[in-house]
Amino acid sequence: MIQQDEMKGGLKLQELVEVLGLTVVNKGTGYEEALVGIKDVNRPGLQLMGFFDYFDERRLQVIGMAETKMLESMDAEERTQRFARLFEYDIPALVVSRDLDIYPECLAMARKHQRTLLHTTDTTVAFTTKVIEYLTHALAPTITRHGVLLDISGEGVLVTGDSGVGKSEAAIELVMRGHRLVADDAVDIRREADQLYGKAPELIRHYIELRGIGVIDVQQLLGMRAVKLEAQISLVVHLERWREDKFYDRFGLEEEKVNILGLDIPIITIPVQPGRNLATIIEVATMNNRHKKYGYNAAQKLADELERHVQGM
Repeated sequence: MIQQDEMKGGLKLQELVEVLGLTVVNKGTGYEEALVGIKDVNRPGLQLMGFFDYFDERRLQVIGMAETKMLESMDAEERTQRFARLFEYDIPALVVSRDLDIYPECLAMARKHQRTLLHTTDTTVAFTTKVIEYLTHALAPTITRHGVLLDISGEGVLVTGDSGVGKSEAAIELVMRGHRLVADDAVDIRREADQLYGKAPELIRHYIELRGIGVIDVQQLLGMRAVKLEAQISLVVHLERWREDKFYDRFGLEEEKVNILGLDIPIITIPVQPGRNLATIIEVATMNNRHKKYGYNAAQKLADELERHVQGM
């Protein structure tokens, strides 16, 4: 499994090589600890021509057909100088794509400067696409939150609240109604662009704890249709024990947000007391939130109608 180095903000090059099936032609200094720190790659055509302004050495460098043809126009001495200058920088690695032949001068300078040189049979476009997609996913900022994540009719709903408030009990009832469990107790959340995605830590995936029964394996008990590996989070439902001294919004005009990894997500606070069917309330809250996303707000519509009625009196 790919592991992110949170202190240095990068991905281990060695693990990236293994995942993408790259051939190691030359191992640079500290190959096992080297990190790729940028979610993009660079094709060093300008650098091989001597232009290093705005050059970010943290990026993976990729040589394709265009760079190879350009180098073909140079003699061996000039190619040696170009590669020597490039390898002076602490780049994570240089990748030669399309199964192209590696110039001897390139290999010689990689060895001299102790830089990592890699080879792939993928075309340049296919390889860069793979790398960018994988790095975007692997380097996405992540946090872990206590709660339950469910897929309710296609909407990812994160249920939070104090321990023992009824999150897992509501979750299992929702699963029995045909919805799907993503995570119970701990939810790993990552941000990609303007979206949040949640999943369960691998160790507790598909498990749920029910007080009085114990831990059950939802997938084994109810089948594959009852679980989902990941969900995009579109709503947070916070359960809290009913407080007589607190005012709860009964109309629904005020829309609250909670900030997770820099994104504001709608949040609904549901007071818990005996007799309230939490599963039904969460289900309705999810459907109502989806209606709001598509432009229909029942509370606002009623408020507008009441205002028109008062004005017409």
